[in-house]
Amino acid sequence: MRIVQLANFYGPRSGGLRTALTALGTGYVARGHEVVLVVPGARARDERMPGGIRRIEVPAPLLPGTGGYRAVDPWRVTRLLERLRPDAIEVSDRLTLRGLGGWAARRGVPSVVVSHERLDRLLDQFLLPDRPARALADLANTRMAAAYDTVVCTTSFARAEFDRIGAANVRQVPLGVDLATFSPRRHDAGLRRDLVSGAGTLLVHCGRLSPEKHPERSVDAVAALHDAGASVHLVVAGDGPRRAALERRASGLPVTFLGFVGDRPRLASLLASADVSIAPGPHETFGLSALEALASGTPVVVSRSSALPEIVTSDAGHPACGASAEDSPEAFAAGITTVLAADPDGRRHAARSRAEQFGWPESVEGMLASLTAAA
Repeated sequence: MRIVQLANFYGPRSGGLRTALTALGTGYVARGHEVVLVVPGARARDERMPGGIRRIEVPAPLLPGTGGYRAVDPWRVTRLLERLRPDAIEVSDRLTLRGLGGWAARRGVPSVVVSHERLDRLLDQFLLPDRPARALADLANTRMAAAYDTVVCTTSFARAEFDRIGAANVRQVPLGVDLATFSPRRHDAGLRRDLVSGAGTLLVHCGRLSPEKHPERSVDAVAALHDAGASVHLVVAGDGPRRAALERRASGLPVTFLGFVGDRPRLASLLASADVSIAPGPHETFGLSALEALASGTPVVVSRSSALPEIVTSDAGHPACGASAEDSPEAFAAGITTVLAADPDGRRHAARSRAEQFGWPESVEGMLASLTAAA
């Protein structure tokens, strides 16, 4: 089967989306399928990636204020699809490429769209108040679900807005994590000593520094802990349009900005050497960076209004491997304090054990089942 994966807002620093597409595509190839990944780029390019994926970059302009993201015109993509003649398409874009479901339906091509974000939450934050945002999202989601054979959601949180409209073609497929690269074995005492700067506790925030992620809550939580006399140091690994404002906000606080960390082993060592990771994004539908921290043996404090409490809080199947907090600096500071009060070995074991339930092979099988069902 020739599977064409399509995504906009993809770039050298597009984090979770880039990681997920590469891991899934490599898994499809390993199971005997042909995979073509179509993404925007600075210029036309057609290359073979490690793992056997063919990646085609379509020239697209930079989007101002996004820190390097690009978005290609849908008509360029459809013209390319006519030449590629896919057996199935997998779309990771609910905005600019949403019309590809109709293109596929008119040609009898099975189609899957992956919901990487909550549309109602994004509309509420950037454009509309809560109730109008929900109504507009419901209308858009109804049309999109009707246009595609299958809608894939990664968590119950992501699925909720489709369950609300009664969409019957929704499948839930969790994403995975690279359990070999991200491991407690990456703990580096020397790196920790250099980063903690004499403090007793090393905190880490790993992710894109953009408005929808609310990275300022990590800085403000450290300010609350610092004011309370806690000996903490925060390391921020990531870049984005909010970085300059965050550096001003963190002036005088025990915070270090590393910028984007593209070296995966180095990032894994950073996560494994920290005591607690902070994931304050209130709209996260899965949170790969949080799962990478758990795989590294580092518990995570997450936003209670996101999907991440499904992963980090305790239930009958697994112990807590972090804490969820209301969206305020004081609540995140309290969550960090609670996690630090637990036995260090116990919390690291719980974090790793939870991450081991999210392997990429299972994600690949789930996505292939969705593509096969669509076909």
